[in-house]
Amino acid sequence: MSGLEIERKFLVANDSYKSLATSSAHIKQGYICSERGRTVRVRLRDSKAFLTIKGPSLDGGLSRYEFEKEITPDEAEHLFLLCERGIIDKRRYLVPSGPHMFEVDEFYGDNAGLVVAEVELSSVDETFEKPSFIGKEVTGDRRYYNSQLSQRPYVMWREE
Repeated sequence: MSGLEIERKFLVANDSYKSLATSSAHIKQGYICSERGRTVRVRLRDSKAFLTIKGPSLDGGLSRYEFEKEITPDEAEHLFLLCERGIIDKRRYLVPSGPHMFEVDEFYGDNAGLVVAEVELSSVDETFEKPSFIGKEVTGDRRYYNSQLSQRPYVMWREE
C-alpha cells in the first residue's frame, strides 16, 4: 500500500473502547530511521510483519505520504537488530464508529499509561463521529508520534 495518509489523533478518556472493539492485536515496532519527519519502521503485528516508510508532514501532522510492504516475521526480527533504541510495545484495538474505524493503542513498558486513538480520513476536512472514549485532540503533537515515544517515552514527560 502507498499513498497519502490523513489521520487525526486523540487521547483516550476512558476504557469503554475495549467493549466496543471488534478485534485487537499485539504490536511490536521499531524505527530504523526517524529523522526530520521521515521514518522507516519495522512492525510485527501478531503473526504478520511490515516495513513502512513515511514522509514528512506538510500540514501540521494531519497528512503524510506512506509506503508499506508486507515482509516475513523472520525478516522483521532481523530488521529489529538495525533499529534505533526504544522498541514500541502496544496492543491495538479496532473500534468502529459510523463508517470509520478508530485504532486505539494501549502502550506498555516505558509508555504504559498512555492510550491514544487515531482515525484515518479520506480528506482533511472529512467529518466523523467521535465515540464517547475520545478525549483531547493531539494531532500534530510530536510527543505522541510512535517514533518520538520510542526515543522519549511517556514515562519521561507525562508528569510535566
